[in-house]
Amino acid sequence: MTPATNSSDQRTEISRQEQFRDRWSSFGANTGLIELSERLLPSQLKKFELFQPYDDKFLEKISSDITLARWKKGSVLFEEGSYIDIAFYIVSGDVQIFLRKHDELASLNQAIFDPNRTAAPGELQTQAADMGIAQAAETVLQTQIQKQDTKSGEITFLATMDFNLSFGERKNLPSGAIFGETGALIGWPQSATAQTLSECELIQVRAPALRMMKRKSSALKEKIDKHYREQALFAQLKGAPLFASCDDSFVDGLKDRVELVSFEPGEVLTKEGAPAEKLYMVRSGFVKLSQKIGDGDIVVSYLSKGMTLGETELLIDGLGTWTSTATSVQNSELIALSRSDFEDLTTRFPKAEKLLWTYAVSRIKESGHNREDIGLSELMNTALDQGLVEGNSVLVIDLDVCTRCDDCVRACASTHQGIPRFVREGNKYANLLITRACYHCRDPVCLIGCPTGAIRRSNVGDIVEIDDKLCIGCRACANNCPYDAIVMHETGTTWADNTIPEGLRGKPKLLATKCDLCKDTGHGPACVSNCPHGCAIRVGSVEEFQAVLNIS
Repeated sequence: MTPATNSSDQRTEISRQEQFRDRWSSFGANTGLIELSERLLPSQLKKFELFQPYDDKFLEKISSDITLARWKKGSVLFEEGSYIDIAFYIVSGDVQIFLRKHDELASLNQAIFDPNRTAAPGELQTQAADMGIAQAAETVLQTQIQKQDTKSGEITFLATMDFNLSFGERKNLPSGAIFGETGALIGWPQSATAQTLSECELIQVRAPALRMMKRKSSALKEKIDKHYREQALFAQLKGAPLFASCDDSFVDGLKDRVELVSFEPGEVLTKEGAPAEKLYMVRSGFVKLSQKIGDGDIVVSYLSKGMTLGETELLIDGLGTWTSTATSVQNSELIALSRSDFEDLTTRFPKAEKLLWTYAVSRIKESGHNREDIGLSELMNTALDQGLVEGNSVLVIDLDVCTRCDDCVRACASTHQGIPRFVREGNKYANLLITRACYHCRDPVCLIGCPTGAIRRSNVGDIVEIDDKLCIGCRACANNCPYDAIVMHETGTTWADNTIPEGLRGKPKLLATKCDLCKDTGHGPACVSNCPHGCAIRVGSVEEFQAVLNIS
């Protein structure tokens, strides 16, 4: 009995170690890295101050998302514009952070916040233009890699790229400091570059473990929130359309008073009928709004980055209670303003009050439409469940018209050297097939953790592309994509003997492939233009998806 139990325990431990290595494999490809630890036991983690408040059972649960790493002097751990899901804790050594100034960060945030997601987008765009508020055309671009030396066989890794050290301000971080946590938790691109000034030993914590640690320890939450308020919150508030007309002194005071709140998937923020005393603004994630109808609930709207909740309840005299139940769809981060700060905002800054009234009217209209038409509520729920709310360009096929001729797939393959960039299968809604093709998301998680920057924004609208010359086939992007839209392709070749890093030499060469909207062809997406029946359609919003349903 005992030997069998021991054997089972050994197999479990081996399996966990293998999962750990797989989880950190692409990180290990980095040429600035000297050593990456095996999975650490609770007793080993407790040697570090960061993990001492937690019990062994909890540490065992999160251990797969934690590693101890040694980095060379001069390594760039992450650079401005990159997406990472890792926070760093300095055990020993010196790290320097290069920070942008507030006004530069504010201009970046204008591209992150989306004030146009509403039931009446045209009206809101006109209002915003009248007030001089910049429109959110696209998400902040990941830093582009330029002038690659592709003939030498070298791959330039993000953590070894040269950086102009004279740009921006510098801040040296001491042992015990945590950095990178804001981008990891919120999913925003990094606004600074972090570089080692000496050989460093760093604890690296992935976002899932960091979220659990933050929720379990009030001391860690206070430390992370304090750093966020000091380094990033002013710029993010100034970048939000709501606070664009506010003076710096007001926003600077507000950043110290607002409440920073986090919600897990399925967690309720507000309950319909309960007293409403706060204004919420979404920093990351999606929030579903539902209302009671008969014996059940229907989805009436949803919120994304930069959108607010509570303006209707706080603006309309005598309302006082929440008009809907708000539920977090994924891990969501929000800012909460007290009623007194809300009243101060609307009293001192008429443009902000006008924008809040625009939001409130749009919300009321949208809720009314969805209550009258249950089909719209079901569509909203599907859009949230299947990620349509994230997509800038989602390929759908009208199955009532489609003859399954596969001309769309063949056209895609012909355009991309015989390799199709999408799969003609996926989830169905009514008569529409939502294909396994890249959504070109507003917040693409596939960009997180790519060690070479091969997957990135293309600087052409909202297109997410992969540079074949930089891809090392590490699978990081494919593993991150929640919609199975990135496929690993076997090239039939191996890496050359002179390839840098050396770890790739002689190994089979894989290539991550995905839709790039045929951006270099001049004729638009081949899947759409080559469909003989016009049933392959690209949609860029829930409203467009709804319009396609109405036409079909």
